[in-house]
Amino acid sequence: MVTLNINGRDMQVDADPATPILWALRDNLNMTGTKFGCGAALCGACTVHLNGDAIRSCVTPISAAAGQKITTIEAMEGDAVGKAVQDAWVRHDVPQCGYCQSGQVMSATALLRTNKKPTDADIDGAMSGNICRCGTYQRIRAAIKDAATTLA
Repeated sequence: MVTLNINGRDMQVDADPATPILWALRDNLNMTGTKFGCGAALCGACTVHLNGDAIRSCVTPISAAAGQKITTIEAMEGDAVGKAVQDAWVRHDVPQCGYCQSGQVMSATALLRTNKKPTDADIDGAMSGNICRCGTYQRIRAAIKDAATTLA
């Protein structure tokens, strides 16, 4: 049994300590907002925050998260930065199929927590590990700039 702090709540997970956070969230805790994409930390669909940093949950074992704070897409609406990002996503019609969006929002939120006025290069760097099959990268960049303006 591993205790994980997820979205501010301690939760017990009955899983092998080597289990990736993604599968503990989805299979053990029924939190399906975090998506499985590639399983190799290449696409970003599984992005969550660990102590505020964007990480790939498909390759991070729950043992690495014990005693730390995991934040998932389910908590973004109640978070000022996350809510600003989600609202900007809607205003800019970012989602197409939507599959990658939880990971995109998590990466964008982590960026705006540390960089209040990101440049195009900053945005491209922070988002480079998130793949969107629908190709909405220009909308993503515009939404991040919009959210930054809203938060300023």
